[in-house]
Amino acid sequence: MMSSLNETTEVNEEREEERGESSTSGFKNFLWHGGSVYDAWFSCASNQVAQVLLTLPYSFSQLGMISGIVFQIFYGLLGSWTAYLISILYVEYRSRKEKENVSFKNHVIQWFEVLEGLLGPYWKAIGLAFNCTFLLFGSVIQLIACASNIYYINDHLDKRTWTYIFGACCATTVFIPSFHNYRIWSFLGLGMTTYTAWYMTIAALVHGQVENVVHSGPKKMVWYFTGATNILYTFGGHAVTV
Repeated sequence: MMSSLNETTEVNEEREEERGESSTSGFKNFLWHGGSVYDAWFSCASNQVAQVLLTLPYSFSQLGMISGIVFQIFYGLLGSWTAYLISILYVEYRSRKEKENVSFKNHVIQWFEVLEGLLGPYWKAIGLAFNCTFLLFGSVIQLIACASNIYYINDHLDKRTWTYIFGACCATTVFIPSFHNYRIWSFLGLGMTTYTAWYMTIAALVHGQVENVVHSGPKKMVWYFTGATNILYTFGGHAVTV
């Protein structure tokens, strides 16, 4: 009778351990393992919406209200059309490879792979060079922008030092296995973007505009094209991300 009681106790302990492991595993999968359609949209939103949200007010001040609205709509439509075309090419490439029994379960299709599969190896080299150049200069721009923003919050360090700090922090992302594991960062990005959006909205409603403010057009030609370039970068980046 004692042996049967001990066996029952051991079985119950094993079940409790399995439940604990399964709950821990489920929580880990929820935060870490992505790859679904929702993760793709979370990634797009967290990468793009924040840039548009923080950049547009300054870009509009450089362009002027009318030009800013025109460029925003134009670049938005152009970026959406480009994203649509790229998505069709991705689907075509994947359907061809799946007919060859190629599995994409643990693989994220890259743009240069699509070019190679549809156009040949020469276009793969061009696409890879473009991606590397885009990521190189894009990352530099992001680091400088982050340093400039944090400098306004804490000016005890200069902008170059803040750039080094953010560069060191961003370099740790190389330890993330793949795009499937960006889920928690997408959640954090969306949370901070939502907070910033509501903060700007409430602050605008509470404080309103400065007295006798004048909404004028650009003072210099270089400001005009700088504002247009900022909007192009934010909205044009949608096509690459989507």
